[in-house]
Amino acid sequence: RSVPPQCWLTGFHLRVMAAVGVTETEKEAVMEAEATCSQTEPAEFRKLSDIFESGWKLHEEAESSNEPSNSDTFQRKVRRGVELLEQATRMVNQLDLFSRNEELEEIATADVKYLLLPVLLGALTMKLGNSAKRLEHVQKAQVYYMDFLKRCKDYNIMTFEIPLKVENNEEHNEASVPNSPGVCSQSSLLSMASKRQAKIERYNMKKETEAQLKEIKSNVCSGKADDEQTRKFYLLNLQRWINTSLEEIESIEQEIEILKRMEGTKRPQSTRPQRPPMQPFILTQDAVQAKVFGAGYPSLPTMTVDDWYEQHKKQGILPDQGVPRSHPGDEENQDQEAENDNEADDEQALKNARDKDDWKDTRRRGYGNRQNMG
Repeated sequence: RSVPPQCWLTGFHLRVMAAVGVTETEKEAVMEAEATCSQTEPAEFRKLSDIFESGWKLHEEAESSNEPSNSDTFQRKVRRGVELLEQATRMVNQLDLFSRNEELEEIATADVKYLLLPVLLGALTMKLGNSAKRLEHVQKAQVYYMDFLKRCKDYNIMTFEIPLKVENNEEHNEASVPNSPGVCSQSSLLSMASKRQAKIERYNMKKETEAQLKEIKSNVCSGKADDEQTRKFYLLNLQRWINTSLEEIESIEQEIEILKRMEGTKRPQSTRPQRPPMQPFILTQDAVQAKVFGAGYPSLPTMTVDDWYEQHKKQGILPDQGVPRSHPGDEENQDQEAENDNEADDEQALKNARDKDDWKDTRRRGYGNRQNMG
């Protein structure tokens, strides 16, 4: 195949330096340049296996990365992995590597790993960080996971049940569950118990599969594994991803439901023609209270003082109407009587004061309060 000249020169210099003998620093610099050149190499000049391995490696780096998921470096790595795996998927479709009519034993060992393409695409798509397109990414990942599970089911890689969609589950439950509350509660409890048992079994199987993968991964990556070990390595990866996909689909269905509700609340309300402000509703209790205690706010004047006086004068309800007025002689008589009363009060008070003084003169202080002491 044709290789870009800069990449060929980099590999050539690396082999020459290995033969002549150079420092490790220079070797690392050349190897880094060769790796950068291979990443920028156009996809049409690379083999299917190289593209797939590069995409798989980027997925593993994203899984083990400690960088924030919304950082530019992490997102560039995820987008690059998606591009490589999509290119590998197109190449697999063009080559017609898989068919529903064949069995798993009929697939070549080198081609078994390409069954991981949909699930790797789904896992990387879930890591894309555009929040505005989150619903689109989640739905796309769900399609990838379901496609992977269907292919594994067709090839009988392991025994499992493909989960139904949320809509199908709801329709099935409404049609199959009777209206009796006792039967409904019993069936729901049995369903919850079966789901819990299935999760426990998947968890134990996943741990066992990961332990087996850890034992043979080093031999496969180093190229020391034979055909049987390599095939077992890919099949164990398929089994591990089947359990992971079943868990991911459950969480994806819940996330889709939440995102759809959020999207519904964010939709702009339809514009309505402006109307004049309406009068507030009058509550019966407030109306009665206003009649008894007043409106609760200062009332505005409706007439002047003169108008009020004239109105009450016509009705004959003024305070001075119908009441005889007092004469000046009467007022003088009242004043004289008040003076006489005051004088009489003064003479009596003076007499009482004199009697009290006389009584004190003839009786010393404390008289009559001896408390039987003689």
